[in-house]
Amino acid sequence: MTTRIDTRFAELKKEGRAAFVTFVMCGDPDLATSLEIVKALPKAGADIIEIGMPFTDPMADGPAIQAAGLRALKAGTTLKKTLGVVRDFRAGDNTTPIVLMGYYNPIYIYGVDKFLADAKSAGVDGLIIVDLPPEEDTELCIPAMKAGLNFIRLATPTTDDKRLPAVLANTSGFVYYVSITGITGSASADTAQVSAAVARIKRHTQLPVCVGFGIRTADAARGIAQAANGAVVGSALIDALRATLDSEGRATPKTVPAVADLAAALAQGVRGAKQAAE
Repeated sequence: MTTRIDTRFAELKKEGRAAFVTFVMCGDPDLATSLEIVKALPKAGADIIEIGMPFTDPMADGPAIQAAGLRALKAGTTLKKTLGVVRDFRAGDNTTPIVLMGYYNPIYIYGVDKFLADAKSAGVDGLIIVDLPPEEDTELCIPAMKAGLNFIRLATPTTDDKRLPAVLANTSGFVYYVSITGITGSASADTAQVSAAVARIKRHTQLPVCVGFGIRTADAARGIAQAANGAVVGSALIDALRATLDSEGRATPKTVPAVADLAAALAQGVRGAKQAAE
């Protein structure tokens, strides 16, 4: 089974560059605007798009992404509507990989089998479910793989060599390395530490390793892209979005361009990285 994610990383390997991975919250600040943002991201240079599934108790998320999730929930965003945004995006783009990121509770309530079938038919390629450890693989990970979706796992600075094989066992698509200990958007990634961590993970897996948390500028993205197979940016894009909202928290004419412009600058950073020899 080859997914759009596998295809994209194979293309990038030929080009000799890292992936620029963007994260946005579905329904932030409303469904129509978030669809326009997702549509604008590939043109701005995003290679893979992660879409957040808003949830009431997002324990791994920092203040920016938590606030985005609350705006999305206030706008009436549900898991079903999130899949609708993916479907609408797919009507005009059949190649950009889409990863849904979030928590297990909404999927459990939706029904695992129904969710996987609906996600696959909507055009989802992969899942990152932050609160499902490898011990719970039978809940969603194994069924997702059988449904033809990549199940992307997080590794962190505290994931030691003893733990890594369990984390990587049923992972596919790519490994998401969380570059800092803590919540999203809280600190800056240290390129030297990230390089060492990526090298360590690669001793255990052939999968691409993408690095997220703490990347806010084109320079930071360039540094990470030299050390890893991809740089993931979320909080910075969400901060750019939030800065354009009116006093009621609604989108303005500046909202979509602000996110697209920052994404384009970050993409230039990633593309400016000289890839270290594999």
